[in-house]
Order: sequence, then structure tokens, then C-alpha cells
Amino acid sequence: MEFFCHHRDRPGSMPLREELTQAHWSYMDGYERELIARGPTFADDGETLTGSVHIVNLPDAAAARAFAFDEPSYQAGAYRDVLLRRWRNTLGRTMWEFPGGRTGGHRYLVLGLGAGRPADLDVPPGPAEPIAYGPLLSDDGTAWLGTAALVRAPDRDTARAVLTSARYAVVEVHDWEFGGRR
Repeated sequence: MEFFCHHRDRPGSMPLREELTQAHWSYMDGYERELIARGPTFADDGETLTGSVHIVNLPDAAAARAFAFDEPSYQAGAYRDVLLRRWRNTLGRTMWEFPGGRTGGHRYLVLGLGAGRPADLDVPPGPAEPIAYGPLLSDDGTAWLGTAALVRAPDRDTARAVLTSARYAVVEVHDWEFGGRR
């Protein structure tokens, strides 16, 4: 089962996050084979860390909760909250298999939260290049709760256009970059 996990930073937690960088990376190294995508999110200035995204393939929801809540920065109080949802890997690949590579261009997390009739189940055509893309689902996988996409795009507006805005209660766009040691 695939899961989307977005740890969102608590204001003022940067010194704690910096102190725990090696512990965080070591923890994630233990999930190297299960990771589909990972990397930090940033504020509009492109420099201020705002969170950490992980898309991971795990046996069940209990394993996903353990992954999210046993993470060292979470345990130390660096995060204000965690969004953890089942996810379906529409592209069927990891971020490391993205043809555009790790560098070049602007990269974004586009997160649409909604309910009801599913939207954006297929990757839309357009100038934004999908790195990872899929629906957010309930724990049992039966209810659509939104869409999460990691994309390379020339700007935020192009990234946002990946989702049909009218179908979501909120659409968030965060600067994002490839994470990890690979």
C-alpha cells in the first residue's frame, strides 16, 4: 500500500530540525527500498523550510502511522502536524525514475484536499511535468480525499493548474526539492 506523508514544520523549529538532520536521514535510510519520493518543502522565499514530504510503500496503515510518528523530528516536536493518507501511484515509478532528473527547473508539491466525486485521477496534459502523482484516499482506499502531485513547472501558477481547482476545498502549492542521499 502506498502512503503520502507530509510533516509540516512548527514555527521556530528550524534549529531543532538542523540538529536532527542526521537522525532524520538515518531513519529514512531504513526505508530506502520503500520510498517512492521524498524531499523538503519551502516557503515562497524558496529558502525557509516548511516541511518534509515522503511517499512510501508499506504493508498497511499501522506501518504507515509508525513510519510517520516514529520519525525523529516528529518525536522531538519539530512538526506542528502530519498529513498521512493512502495514495495511489498513478505514474507507477519513483521520483528517481523521473526522466527530468534531480536538478533543473522549479519543483513543487501541489496538494488538493477535497471530498465527494473523484477528480484528476489521470495525469493532466500540460507544461507541468509530473514527478509523482496520485489520489489521496481514505485508510480503506474506498473514498477519494484529494490529490497529491510533485511536479516540475516553470512557475507556481503552472504547477497549480495541474489540479482542477474548483473540485477542491483548498489547493496548496509548496516549493519542493528532491531529498535524500541518492
